[in-house]
Amino acid sequence: MRTLHRLCLGLVFVGTGVAVQPAEISMEGRRLLVEGMLDGSAVQVFVENLRRGNVQTVVFVDSMGGTAEAAGLYAQAIRETGVNTEVIGQCHAACAYAYLAGKVHRFGEGEQVNALLIPVGTRPKPAELASRWRGEESYRTLAEFTEPPQDGEMVDATDAPPKEKWRPEHGVLFVASPTLFGRVYNTYYCDGSQGRDFTRCELLADADPRKLGVISD
Repeated sequence: MRTLHRLCLGLVFVGTGVAVQPAEISMEGRRLLVEGMLDGSAVQVFVENLRRGNVQTVVFVDSMGGTAEAAGLYAQAIRETGVNTEVIGQCHAACAYAYLAGKVHRFGEGEQVNALLIPVGTRPKPAELASRWRGEESYRTLAEFTEPPQDGEMVDATDAPPKEKWRPEHGVLFVASPTLFGRVYNTYYCDGSQGRDFTRCELLADADPRKLGVISD
């Protein structure tokens, strides 16, 4: 069984071999495709497309990297317009939080491995996994990376500023892998030391992304 898990993660690793480039926005019917890194350079084009009112689903295709601030801008636009979201291939860091903002969020069909890597500041406790990415909780988690300390709040000078705690490769990885018998869903914790070698991430028990609300359809 462990060999199967390593094989699935190996496929994720292979899938991240593409060059990371700024997001490109395009329309296919009522689907707004976003391909590439959410670095903020295409936010205005993205928002303009959503405000036209003819988008039903935002589809993220192989999007890795990006900043917490960019994630917040994309997520806000998605929430305000009430559109659905979908992942095809890899959706890491900024893309993951934008994806969670969808009214309904799902993994795309097909033969590709779909993987969602959600950055976290610290390792989630088992009890947190059940609610951390549902509704308002996901927005609070993202806010931890972007909001400055409140007035009067004591800050240790040795602490990194909030936005510097954003580590795109430190988080919880949700993977859907195609098999002859349907898709297999698994969840892993990646402490950041693995870089792009996701075979080093730790398998989490009882953490099916469908039960945790990461896939909501």
